[in-house]
Amino acid sequence: MAGLDDRCLYLCTPDRPDLEQFVDTCIAGGVEVVQLRDKELDARPLIARARLVLRVCRDHGVPFILNDRPDLALEVEADGVHVGQHDASPSLARRILGPDAIVGLSTHAPSELDAALDEPVDYLSAGPVSQTPTKPGRPGTGLRYLTYVVERAKTPWFVTGGVTPDTVKMMAAAGARRFVVVRYLTEAEDAKAAARTLREAINKAISR
Repeated sequence: MAGLDDRCLYLCTPDRPDLEQFVDTCIAGGVEVVQLRDKELDARPLIARARLVLRVCRDHGVPFILNDRPDLALEVEADGVHVGQHDASPSLARRILGPDAIVGLSTHAPSELDAALDEPVDYLSAGPVSQTPTKPGRPGTGLRYLTYVVERAKTPWFVTGGVTPDTVKMMAAAGARRFVVVRYLTEAEDAKAAARTLREAINKAISR
């Protein structure tokens, strides 16, 4: 499976009744990385849902990332795990999952980005640029933080927070080349069409 360098559209989704069909549809529209992020499910139900998403991703050759839980990522044989500032450390995730797994880390401020530079991660996320309901209580970083990440990051990184076809142009102008989407797809009536529209906007923005 290819690395993350050339993957620019990353879906982060909670569990939902149509999870399998939704993920399949989003990938058909242009999503290239999928993360399951659900804060409500207990371990065993989360494992079952993660295995379902993993099968879809495997069918399409798309990396599957589980949020927060490197132990459960190991259990389901996910491609990797994404951890936040208050979750298991990237070094612990690496020890659990091994050298070939994908380990991602959220950053929200220059100090967190600086601390992440020596962590054993394969990618970082930066944001949320705009305040979002998926991160209650966390203020938006604004676009200036992306400029800092461009200057300092040593690994691929994805921008988060308010990614839509209308915002990717200004995010790309600030240096973003990879984008995490949540609500624009999870709330779409036609997820495939929405993913295609977003992917086209990203391709146009980053080709300038």
